[in-house]
Amino acid sequence: QVNLHQKNGSLLAIETPFFFPDGDPYQIYIKEMPNGILRLSDMGHTMLHLSYDNDVSKFREGTRGKLFEQIKAETFLEEDNGEFYIETQIDNLGFNIFRLGQALTKINDLTFLNRARAESTFYEDLQEQLLKVVGEENIIRDYFYPGMENPQDYPIDFRIEGKHAPLFLFGIPNRDKARLTTIILERLLRAQADFDSILIFSDQGTMPKQDLARLSNAGGEMIASLDAESDFSRKILRKANIN
Repeated sequence: QVNLHQKNGSLLAIETPFFFPDGDPYQIYIKEMPNGILRLSDMGHTMLHLSYDNDVSKFREGTRGKLFEQIKAETFLEEDNGEFYIETQIDNLGFNIFRLGQALTKINDLTFLNRARAESTFYEDLQEQLLKVVGEENIIRDYFYPGMENPQDYPIDFRIEGKHAPLFLFGIPNRDKARLTTIILERLLRAQADFDSILIFSDQGTMPKQDLARLSNAGGEMIASLDAESDFSRKILRKANIN
């Protein structure tokens, strides 16, 4: 069920059953266009609302960006400088009100594609943050340590030249990666590799205690999440030999 009321001389506001997670209703309006076309628009409110708690520029990058474009294509959603809209004939008005509401809901759901839930996005965010701290020229991605058997089976996420020994960085978005990292570190130790390591979690608080205990026995320093930016920079710069 929807309700209409006059917003001003050229706009009708639509009350719909769609709400943001914080309880605020979606802002959807009808504007009459030439040739009998009606424009259903959020007047830029959705992106403004999401910008309060999110960096909305990331909606257009990497995994989020692909999903963002897919949502627009699937729902026939148009965009103009942050305003989302669908143009319709009056006969299809009701259908397209709900289509716009569903599209805005899917865009809002991109905020849940966060570091704790999306492995691919976690690695994108980790690499972006790492580039800011040490620069691209100082990083080797997917490094294989040559001094052990079958090194291709034990990839190291990032290698950086260290002040005293090579610095190996491991991103850990979930329990499976925590266990794999433990195995890789144990193999490196068994091969008597000379290295430092930093383990960077998506959310350390979600890791089972037993997995954390094994990691702490095998690995070096830990960073609880990418949100700990000062800790991230301090621990890496303390060990890295930056040109």
